[in-house]
Amino acid sequence: MKKHIPNTLTCCNLLSGAVAVWLATEHLYICALGMIIVGALFDFCDGLSARALNVSSPIGKELDSLADDITFGLAPAMMLFCFLKPIVGYWALIALLMAAFSALRLAKFNLDERQTSDFIGLATPANALFWGCLTASFRYLPLPHNTLTAGFLLTLSLLSCYLLVSEIPFFSLKFHDMTWAHNRTRYIFLIGSVLILLAVLLTAALTGIWVWFIPSGAVIIVWYILLALTTLNHTNNS
Repeated sequence: MKKHIPNTLTCCNLLSGAVAVWLATEHLYICALGMIIVGALFDFCDGLSARALNVSSPIGKELDSLADDITFGLAPAMMLFCFLKPIVGYWALIALLMAAFSALRLAKFNLDERQTSDFIGLATPANALFWGCLTASFRYLPLPHNTLTAGFLLTLSLLSCYLLVSEIPFFSLKFHDMTWAHNRTRYIFLIGSVLILLAVLLTAALTGIWVWFIPSGAVIIVWYILLALTTLNHTNNS
């Protein structure tokens, strides 16, 4: 019985992503974002349970990638597509490229033995959180809805496609110990993320617009990417 627990959690991840896709077509972007986050929790728990129960299997690895592409690839891509289609028509189909590049990124991850502790290329959950938060931000905050905005977002989506399959190193949040020396970048990221959330909380309190919390996830992912690139440049210059 216990051998089925991780795969059941993985299927819950996949179903969360499928519901997020449906919610995106209904333009319920905050709910879709919520289901992506729920899927991420299931994704975390399935790997944790597989290791705890010692029931890892090849089929579980393949199923995990399929589920991740639905939740972290197709769902955010559909959110962006459904948001942009009324503005630019079928040019919005460009947004769906993220689903394909997410699948390619996941396939590379399964075969790349370099990604045991950190990542090569942007992880799909980080990309999904960025686009989920950003799309919901444009839907629920007083931000411009025009062809210029749509062009910017589509160009940004192509950049994220590149980051997904790039050879750029990105740090993970796996702590092998708690020392500052071995986890300097991770600690800096966490401290910066807390400061971002505090700034958003202050802005929301001062303006009374609590939906300012929506873009905070996207800002944190931008902070993550910039920190990773800064770390890369520092390493190359050393």
